[in-house]
Amino acid sequence: MMLTQDSADQDLDRFDRAILAALAADARISIADLAPRIGLSSTACARRLKALEERRIIQGYHATLDHQRLGFSATVLVRISLESQREEDFEAFERAVGQCTSVVRCYLMSGNDDYQLVVLCRDIADFEHIHKTQLARLPRVARIQSSFALRAVIDRNLPAALLGPISGRRPGGLRRK
Repeated sequence: MMLTQDSADQDLDRFDRAILAALAADARISIADLAPRIGLSSTACARRLKALEERRIIQGYHATLDHQRLGFSATVLVRISLESQREEDFEAFERAVGQCTSVVRCYLMSGNDDYQLVVLCRDIADFEHIHKTQLARLPRVARIQSSFALRAVIDRNLPAALLGPISGRRPGGLRRK
């Protein structure tokens, strides 16, 4: 069965949402610790987790790295406009930007700019090098505008609050299916 984004969200029950909320807070939680927290057996919890992965609601697990401690003290937001709006120009740009190792995020945008990139670099001199050797060489680029982020105010995964309330607790911490 092919799920649309809306139907996928509607198919999530309180247990699925509890699993997602717990993983958003700590992706390293074990099944043994996760299952009692949400009120399921380890087997049922593992089965649901596998189903969420197969449906691509969970697309992977990762470690959050401290960019500053790794020497990447600058985050640059780069807005790019292309020369045209032809599909082949978008495709060429997207293929090429995927090869830019300093680009950690790329969004196709609405509005005045076609793309917004997030670039990590060591300092201004490093960004100048990235600009010259990677960004300015991207195909079909008409304009590049850059802004240096001063500091992150909010940097989070999907907040658990967006997953909705977790209900259905039974006395003693057990929940009904």
